[in-house]
Amino acid sequence: MHAQAKTTLEQLLHQLGFANVAVEEHHLEEGLLLEVKSDDSGRLIGRQGQTLSELQYILNRLLFHQDQAAPKVMVDVAGYRSSAREALVKKAREAAEKVRRWGDIVELEPMNAFDRRIVHNALKDDPSVETHSVEVEGTTRKAILLRPKH
Repeated sequence: MHAQAKTTLEQLLHQLGFANVAVEEHHLEEGLLLEVKSDDSGRLIGRQGQTLSELQYILNRLLFHQDQAAPKVMVDVAGYRSSAREALVKKAREAAEKVRRWGDIVELEPMNAFDRRIVHNALKDDPSVETHSVEVEGTTRKAILLRPKH
């Protein structure tokens, strides 16, 4: 199955006109990470990672279409996701510290489902803080509220 994910991504990138790319497979706790090495990583990442998110979404839809039991695959280009993930986890922990210190509710900016999952997972074992996703009017994204656990 995993080789199929890598092959599917390579074919997809080739069809999109990215001829000079290499895809490396990494097995993580959360599942499979496919890291793309390319001379044109900026175009693959896109503005604020939007192209990368869409590429990952399309890959997962293709894999799901082939096998409904297929696990989710993460796609990264030039370490973009890993550094963005580290920054997001840091931001989540800083917000949790504010909740612990002041007892107030803290709201993080609206984010996509992938980023929200990172925040929820980063704080899921925190005994003093709980997280909730809430809809933001006028957008398809949701914000995360952090509040003290009672």
